[in-house]
Amino acid sequence: MRHFGYLSAAARKDLFHREPIEFTPDAPAGTLAVALGATLYSPATRQGLADAIVKQAGRGVVSMVLCLEDSIDDSEVTQAEENLVRQFAALAARTDDPPLPLLFIRVRAAEQIPDLVRRLGASVRLLSGFVLPKFTEERGVPFLEALTSCSPDLERRLYAMPVLESPELLHLETRGETLSGIARTVDKYRDRVLALRLGVTDFCSAYGLRRAPDMTAYDVQLVASVIADVVNVLGRADGTGFTVTGPVWEYFKPHERMFKPQLRRSPFTGEAEALRTALIEHDMDGLLREIELDRANGLQGKTCIHPTHVAPVHALSVVSHEEFSDAVDILAPRRGGGGVLRSAYTNKMNEVKPHRAWAERTMLRAEVFGVAREGVGFVELLSAGLPAAG
Repeated sequence: MRHFGYLSAAARKDLFHREPIEFTPDAPAGTLAVALGATLYSPATRQGLADAIVKQAGRGVVSMVLCLEDSIDDSEVTQAEENLVRQFAALAARTDDPPLPLLFIRVRAAEQIPDLVRRLGASVRLLSGFVLPKFTEERGVPFLEALTSCSPDLERRLYAMPVLESPELLHLETRGETLSGIARTVDKYRDRVLALRLGVTDFCSAYGLRRAPDMTAYDVQLVASVIADVVNVLGRADGTGFTVTGPVWEYFKPHERMFKPQLRRSPFTGEAEALRTALIEHDMDGLLREIELDRANGLQGKTCIHPTHVAPVHALSVVSHEEFSDAVDILAPRRGGGGVLRSAYTNKMNEVKPHRAWAERTMLRAEVFGVAREGVGFVELLSAGLPAAG
């Protein structure tokens, strides 16, 4: 699979200075964690789920979560498990489809992990791992032990993606201790933890809050403070950290607006003006701003609940030609001793030692999402992706 693989070779050549690499579910964990991109959630009760997965793969979705937890009613769990087993079997029987996304199952209880692995049988080869809800040290260890215990019998390594969403993490008096416990746990099982996901909807729920479509998660100070602390403890670039993914964007239909649009007109000239109008009408300008703030705050990828959110996440994940030029200069072997240099675009200072970790992360993102051609920006990348998302 590869990002933007739905585009023709000619279209990719026009858009990319360096095209996204191809990768498989057996790629190194560091590559897969970045490659998750827009992770699309779907209730496990959905009929025709196998067809939907194949359809979304053709539209550029690279990771999906099939949910047995909050997205379904408590009374539907048994039915949803049975549906998953049927749908995986149906997927395994198909031979002429495009590469499937990385597939994860979001479970409720630790005992579901070995039970589902057993019931999936041979089709478990299509599974990349499990999403672990409301993760803390006390609650998380049984999940990870269950995952580890059933893995030796499988051909493919199954990964865990803990969701950080518990009230103990939100509440100030327990946050430090909870974060320390989570850090101990995920470090102990580091080879199994692919990425950490943020459950911002649950954070808001603890205080009866819900952000409006013209506000980002970073405008809700209670939420922003938790994100900052999670990245501070668990997202460090010194080799001890993990990939932390961006929170879900809840909106996908027009709403009455209170504030001005957050998209400038200048990037959307000519025919692209219609794209700007469509993005604003569907509250996507808020999503775009939040994606940018995610990256500025150390997060990668994003949880998505609607297919229309995938293209914007991936378009904004492509490394710009300017970013790539800076990263190459900073990582040049001749710069191993440090120093300061003017950027190739002559508009900023690149300080080799402080900017090195940023450059290394940028180069990994460049491998997975590609590097845009000089002069190609977000508008062109998003426009290319919208037909697939339609």
